[in-house]
Amino acid sequence: MNENLFSSFMTPTIVGIPVVILIILTPSILLPSSSRLISNRFASLQRWLIQLTLKQLMATHNTKGRTWALMLTSLILFIGSTNLLGLLPHSFTPTTQLSMNLGMAIPLWMATVVTGFRYKTKASLAHLLPQGTPTPLIPMLIIIETISLLIQPAALAVRLTANITAGHLLMHLISGATLVLTSINPAISLVTFTVLVLLTVLELAVALIQAYVFTLLVSLYLHDNT
Repeated sequence: MNENLFSSFMTPTIVGIPVVILIILTPSILLPSSSRLISNRFASLQRWLIQLTLKQLMATHNTKGRTWALMLTSLILFIGSTNLLGLLPHSFTPTTQLSMNLGMAIPLWMATVVTGFRYKTKASLAHLLPQGTPTPLIPMLIIIETISLLIQPAALAVRLTANITAGHLLMHLISGATLVLTSINPAISLVTFTVLVLLTVLELAVALIQAYVFTLLVSLYLHDNT
């Protein structure tokens, strides 16, 4: 119980060398592409899930927006698989690091904004000023809309970091309490263990939902700019 509560969020190292790059590359090894004419069940299920998710994301996009299909598919697969791998014992979850999430959110957000100003300059500038705004409020609303536009990548990154970190901390606390109560009161420890199992199932869902939400918001930003 003397273990640091945030020790599981520290970047792992081997002989003082960070191995986070190897951890980030791990999901790509677990999702191999099949070169056979007839795929096995796992590959077929993987392809079906990717097609279903991609259909949902691309439903409202035009031809220009659908060129991002490969990028969005790779993004949701990477975040989802990384979140799921982080639920394994003694593992590390890169998406609990705000710096990494900002590294994903800022370039994607900036690309959507640049795309909007390049192909829909007037419409993109019009988003900064709602139609029918009284003249005295125009400067204030332009500032507010500009700030709301600039904080979009931060909101993306903080949302993903906070949800994944909160779930991991809660599981850490409940598992520690279960371990202590085992020798004090087995009946209560059974209750906490049941709560831990239910929380683990919930975290499995949260891991996939947060990957979908992150990718969906990037898709919505793209839709507004194409």
